[in-house]
Amino acid sequence: MLNIVAKSLSGESYVVAGDVGIWPVHFTTDAYNIVLGSPKFLSSFRNSVLITVVGTLINVTLTVFTGYALSRSRLAGQKFIMMLFVFTMLFQAGIMPTYLVIKNLGLINSLWALMLPGLVSPFNMIIVRLYFFNIPDSLEESGKMDGASNIRILFSIMMPMAAPVIATTALFCAVEYWNSYFDALMYISDAKKLPLQVFLREVIMSVSDASSNIEMMAQTQVAQESIRGAVVVAATLPIVLVYPFLQRFFVKGIVLGAVKG
Repeated sequence: MLNIVAKSLSGESYVVAGDVGIWPVHFTTDAYNIVLGSPKFLSSFRNSVLITVVGTLINVTLTVFTGYALSRSRLAGQKFIMMLFVFTMLFQAGIMPTYLVIKNLGLINSLWALMLPGLVSPFNMIIVRLYFFNIPDSLEESGKMDGASNIRILFSIMMPMAAPVIATTALFCAVEYWNSYFDALMYISDAKKLPLQVFLREVIMSVSDASSNIEMMAQTQVAQESIRGAVVVAATLPIVLVYPFLQRFFVKGIVLGAVKG
């Protein structure tokens, strides 16, 4: 990783000669100027941010709602519903049936095709559900005695106490949405709607494709390795910057959500 960063910040001749190790040689930001000024990069970056933010918000909301409901023993058919969720973890429909469902729903060439199919992850939901099990029932009972509804109890009592597992789930979802590219390859053909990871894949693959039409690779004043390194750093940095803000919740959310007290 240090070598990639160093190449993205080094002069062309030094990169081509293989003189760059883990420190930049003849420091320059020309590669980043080209990458950040590319309309295709900017549109794909915008798509990835939109997919990650909207998808994570909806995913976490539905996961928390589902996990909380299934953690209440009074829910009718609780075991049967849980069995349906667990079943999807063991058996999957496959690529073609999933594609046909997306097509029949009219989601081809839509960003919703990258967000809607996996809105509730059974794995994340089970962790959230077990976390809610660890919260004493007396808190919910005290809320009901004060006349609070189930929704009010969830938002005012349960969710503040479940902040670690919610933050952990949000991190899982954000990383998954940000790094996903295979779904975009299947469902998106409009270049303006492709996410950043597909653009990154095109840039990386262009090294073995002499006919590649990636406009940035046509730049002669900057080494191709520098441009590829700049794209990798630009695609990785946003999610790396988010992680420290949620890292303190990570271990606590996993441990308390994985073991029923």
